[in-house]
Amino acid sequence: MSVPDLRRAAQRIDPLAANAPGRYADDVVVVIRESPSQGRDRDPAPIVRTEHFCLRRRGRRVEVGHWLRPGQLDNDLAGLLAEELFAPGWLSGPDIFERVFTGVVRSCVDGPLAAWTTFYENTLTRIRECWQDPAADCDHSSIAGFAPVYRRTLDLVEAGTVLDMGSCFGFLPLMLARRPGHTVIASDLSRGTMRLLGAASEALGLRLGTLACDASRVPLPDASVDTVTVIHVLEHLDPQHGDAVVEEALRLARRRVVVAVPYEDEATSAYGHVRCFDQDQLDRMGRRTGRPYTASSYHGGWLVLDTG
Repeated sequence: MSVPDLRRAAQRIDPLAANAPGRYADDVVVVIRESPSQGRDRDPAPIVRTEHFCLRRRGRRVEVGHWLRPGQLDNDLAGLLAEELFAPGWLSGPDIFERVFTGVVRSCVDGPLAAWTTFYENTLTRIRECWQDPAADCDHSSIAGFAPVYRRTLDLVEAGTVLDMGSCFGFLPLMLARRPGHTVIASDLSRGTMRLLGAASEALGLRLGTLACDASRVPLPDASVDTVTVIHVLEHLDPQHGDAVVEEALRLARRRVVVAVPYEDEATSAYGHVRCFDQDQLDRMGRRTGRPYTASSYHGGWLVLDTG
């Protein structure tokens, strides 16, 4: 499944819909908050038990039990699900991943907005902790993997108006919105994700705008923002779509476009990656734009294009 497929799947999920305490259910998955001892006694018998999850088949639906608690609820959940349920092949597909992820968040804390606010606050706190102690033991932590990427992006974005393309949950736009002198717009193809980010930013006391749109067709005028960030987006897109996104970013940015991609030997399908990059590819991409650019490596690859 490509990222457009994933985003279409996400649009079918209302992240803020009411749910019973400790339980999330849709037409595909059921996710239940339980204790490890409760999980052992439940019927039907589990397909597999892992350190954090218990997987069962409940009629035509997948049932996932978990014993995560509010203090553990952050974006490292993505890594836990990938490592324990998806990489071994017990579950597969970005649609199921998105639904189970949402279900764990929603069942971990009672009340949809309270659950997501806890998720955001914990994640932003742990990103800052990784900045303060980069040598901390953060094995299997997607937060630790992304923390230096966020730090580098913040260093490259000057004060002014910023459009972040492909924001997903929007941790970067929230961090930018906390900095003085920044006016921030987050964009993503998923309307549900942008609605969630808008509600969460308000709950966190932060101001940012949101746009639900394809990153290759942003409904803003030419040169309407100072900086455009495209952070870990292009690996989700085929080359033609990715080039269109970069062209759109150049159209919109008065000063600078900042692109970051991971370096992988093989595209990570569990996260919806469809292609890999190296620095030579970034160099060629920079030359094709005809703009002044720098290509470098730091926890992945970076392409910074000057438009001013």
